[in-house]
Amino acid sequence: MFLNEPMEIENLLEKTLTGMNYELVDFEVVGRSGLIRILIDSAQGIGIEDCTTVSNHLSRLFEIEHFEYDRLEVSSPGLDRPLKKVLDFERFQGEKVTVQFKLAFEGQRKFRGQLIGVRDNLIDMELEGGRVVTFELHEVKKANLIPAI
Repeated sequence: MFLNEPMEIENLLEKTLTGMNYELVDFEVVGRSGLIRILIDSAQGIGIEDCTTVSNHLSRLFEIEHFEYDRLEVSSPGLDRPLKKVLDFERFQGEKVTVQFKLAFEGQRKFRGQLIGVRDNLIDMELEGGRVVTFELHEVKKANLIPAI
């Protein structure tokens, strides 16, 4: 396998991290720099020990799988956690989020609001002022939780 095959990397990471009781939130292969950045989470939250454990395990796994990379970063998703999967939107129902769309949606690309829920793969979000927008995940360029202050 080579790093230019993101679906294979994602599948390997998902399978490995699930077996270690962690969730793959996101991963990124940064250009030609050889950096692999991985965001993980768990029901108990993520501490430095978790990041070290996962980093050590993945370093050995990548060596076995002949992945070529220079640096590996493993961290928690942070308070402004990215939302990537429909399950993320379901899990964080009721939370405040920012959503940026790939194309203009109702005349704009970026919205802030509260997640209402998911139904039939449609995501409902209530905007400030009470207006509800409904969209599909494939329309989203980027979505993040808004940390409670």
